[in-house]
Amino acid sequence: MSDPVSALQGARYDGFAQIREIGPVGMVTLRAKGLKSLDKAIKAAVGTKVPAQRCIEVNGDKACGWMSPDEYLLVLPYAEVAAALAALAKALQGQHYLAVDVSDARAVFRIEGPSAGDVLSKLSPADINQLAPNELRRSRSAQVPAAFWHQNDGFTLVCFRSVAGYVMGLLSHAAQPGSELR
Repeated sequence: MSDPVSALQGARYDGFAQIREIGPVGMVTLRAKGLKSLDKAIKAAVGTKVPAQRCIEVNGDKACGWMSPDEYLLVLPYAEVAAALAALAKALQGQHYLAVDVSDARAVFRIEGPSAGDVLSKLSPADINQLAPNELRRSRSAQVPAAFWHQNDGFTLVCFRSVAGYVMGLLSHAAQPGSELR
């Protein structure tokens, strides 16, 4: 088995905000709604509770984000995806759900620094200044579908791996010194 490789091999850009690609990151899309053991399953897989609408619950290097009324994004170390899928299968046995490893289909970026929100504000129609800590938003970055959340001193952004280079270019351009929002 080959070692996982991130989409951009850890690309970075330092402008008025710091942009870095942080893959490979483990991700599981979980489609389920109204299941009696959903809380137990998510707790077993990533150690968090089921997130409220448009929120992400974080537990160290693991998280569960609300993506839609019947969809959750589990984020965890890449090497732990198989164990998380097994935990979901055990906890949800006999119930209707779908859990898929999407780790290799996604790219993950961190936008950090005091002006990190300015970078996303240039690229998304979402009101970034109103984004509360651990609030997750599905929107777009320019014309690319993306999900992002505010955490600690910056934002995490997830997009499709196939557009990782384009998104890195967008983020880098938006973080160029002299282009800060006023």
